Amino acid sequence: MATMADVARSAGVSVATVSHVLNGTRPVLPHTRQAVLDAMDELGYTPNTLARSLVTARTRSIGLAVSAISNPYFTEILQGVEAAALERGYGLLIADPHDDPHHERKVVQLLHERRVDGMIVAPSPDPSELLAYLGRHKVPAVLLDRVVELPADGSLVCDQICAESATPTARLVTHLAGLGHRRIGMVAGLPGLSTTVERLAGYRDGLAASGLPYDEGLVAHGDSESRGAERATAALLALASPPTALVTANNAMTIGTLRALRDHGLSVPGDMALCCFDDFAWADLFSPRLTTIAQPSRDIGAEAVRVLLDRLADPATPARILRLPSTFVHRTSCGCAEQPLTSVKGTPS
Repeated sequence: MATMADVARSAGVSVATVSHVLNGTRPVLPHTRQAVLDAMDELGYTPNTLARSLVTARTRSIGLAVSAISNPYFTEILQGVEAAALERGYGLLIADPHDDPHHERKVVQLLHERRVDGMIVAPSPDPSELLAYLGRHKVPAVLLDRVVELPADGSLVCDQICAESATPTARLVTHLAGLGHRRIGMVAGLPGLSTTVERLAGYRDGLAASGLPYDEGLVAHGDSESRGAERATAALLALASPPTALVTANNAMTIGTLRALRDHGLSVPGDMALCCFDDFAWADLFSPRLTTIAQPSRDIGAEAVRVLLDRLADPATPARILRLPSTFVHRTSCGCAEQPLTSVKGTPS
């Protein structure tokens, strides 16, 4: 088995230079770095990650805790995180907190015990245990997708990354109102999530901008999952004066809403116009094709890695909230012809 000394001899450099290339502990000239990498490849040298971590106190691994990994949105975020981490020489450990606050704290503790260098977490509706743990153990972390209020005492400094939610949701509502709909219902997400709060705020903003009153009876919570959306949609359809158009607040709930409409013998958009938050790979394969808000999910994942590594390099950097722009994808479930893509810009915080 090749050793660092073998690599150094083949590349014509010192063992210390090979170490600097492997660990990034000192800048190395590009041609020297390439000579070391070529020698490693030729000799089949594999770094001893465990030994290196004992020296550097770094494992070059990132913990990722997101719920519903089967959800296409989080799957694409995972792909963005994985690609960006691999590009920078980091491995990934993944856990599913199931949007349960107590389980969330347990899986984060498990990742921490595996000595990950930092974590990327999509927080639950009540992240108090999570935030307390991260602050108590000074774990470098980036919060993903959902914005939370950090402890006021400064015990935890971490960045937050998500897509804009309120403005794009308002865009869906004003679009439906512009088509003549006056009773626009919403299948909202799990109460307590910032995404739920922000998309509900966007729904109300869209109604106000369209001169329509807010009717609490036209909002039903689908709890961010398919079965819940089925129940929520059925409740809206049972109203004495049901909506003529619906906005669903994530892709899982879109599936549940479509199933409920089918079970009630209703067609889209003939009987019910539909606009959805979250685009996904097969959204344009439905009949009709779904009008959606597409979040930059892979970019969110990649940006989370970049920001986390920036924080590892400089822990004193002030915390920030980054909001990436979403895209309005105009297809036919709303009841009109498709249009070119247009960006819906968020407001940086």
